[in-house]
Amino acid sequence: MKVLVIGSGGREHALGWKIAQSPKVTKLYCAPGNAGTAELAENVALKADDLKGLLQFALTKKIDLTVVGPEVPLCAGIVDLFEQNGLRIFGPRAAAARIEGSKVFSKEFMIKHGIPTAQAGIFADLTKAKAYIEAVGAPIVVKADGLAAGKGVVVCQTKAEALAAVDQIMGAKEFGAAGDKVVIEECLVGEEASIIAFTDGRSVIPLASSQDHKRVFDGDQGPNTGGMGAYSPAPVVTERLMEQINLDVLKPFVNGMRQEGIDYKGVIYAGIMVTKKGPLVLEFNARLGDPETQPIMMRLKSDIVPILQAIIDEKLDDRLIEWDERAAVCVVLAAGGYPGNYAKGDEIKGLERTDQLEGVMVFHAGTKDEGRKIVTNGGRVLGVTALGGSIKYAIDKAYQAVELIKFKGMHYRRDIGKKALKHEK
Repeated sequence: MKVLVIGSGGREHALGWKIAQSPKVTKLYCAPGNAGTAELAENVALKADDLKGLLQFALTKKIDLTVVGPEVPLCAGIVDLFEQNGLRIFGPRAAAARIEGSKVFSKEFMIKHGIPTAQAGIFADLTKAKAYIEAVGAPIVVKADGLAAGKGVVVCQTKAEALAAVDQIMGAKEFGAAGDKVVIEECLVGEEASIIAFTDGRSVIPLASSQDHKRVFDGDQGPNTGGMGAYSPAPVVTERLMEQINLDVLKPFVNGMRQEGIDYKGVIYAGIMVTKKGPLVLEFNARLGDPETQPIMMRLKSDIVPILQAIIDEKLDDRLIEWDERAAVCVVLAAGGYPGNYAKGDEIKGLERTDQLEGVMVFHAGTKDEGRKIVTNGGRVLGVTALGGSIKYAIDKAYQAVELIKFKGMHYRRDIGKKALKHEK
């Protein structure tokens, strides 16, 4: 069968890497892809938000299965478009993807369906938003309503920071129309975990737990990013806690969508804060996480293609998913200046040296193949991912591989997975 993966990040390289292992797949395309996907697929010069171009390509090439990585085409309705043209595609339709596309819709959905989450106020008026901040104080979290590439959430330690964040989002419109409304919510204290699950709209199967590292600097300091690293499993998510999350979050989500008349098929990603009150939902996403996908795909033993097909066909209930018992850790190597302005076109050296390390996979994100050399082409450049018998061993192996790679301005966190170590015996 012919498969098309849409996207160009580390998540899409990891998805393509796993899909390419399926005996069912005879040809793999990636649009637009990167230097890493080019090694296992045919890259197609179409952007992820070029819905008409992607549709024409899929029809012309008679693509049997399309897998959507990023949120932008999902929220723009690519699944609806492909289905209307008789194509099989994995991901939620536009009405369902609103769970990520609108923080306001997501918060109202959680409240309506009794899903545990932080207390919040929703505002379309800048003056009223500021008055709310003055009334409730800080620390507090300010969120742009719409998509902002993972950067529309500002955790504010003081009222001054929160007021500035509202000015930035609603006043200066730093994220455009995404800042027409804001959600202002209590700042939750605890340990965060990523709970990602497959659902066919009726059944829901959680994937291996993971934890992301959003802040750019060690010790969770600095601005938010798209993600600087991840590990799986997340030891904070015990078996008992996972049962509670399944009962209080995942099942009410699926049932709530059905009650709303929304057919939700694809991935549901719940960002969970494990607090003294129990697990509370920070946000929902409508796609696989990046970089969480990298360690999760490293641990997935099952053929992913039949699973994706079962979700499309609403036959997920009879699927079993097998996992590697080992842990996996992903360290993101970023371009100088990221998450702010950064340079492109710097040569990446040492990639071939990582091929000698067993249990290590370097997933490409912001990279470009220029013939004789691979250069940087984005903010998050590579996701160095390693398997190990324990999280500590996987951390050591990942950083061993990191030491072999060099490019101008390269920076990365040196504490990926550290939170997990306190849980290991």
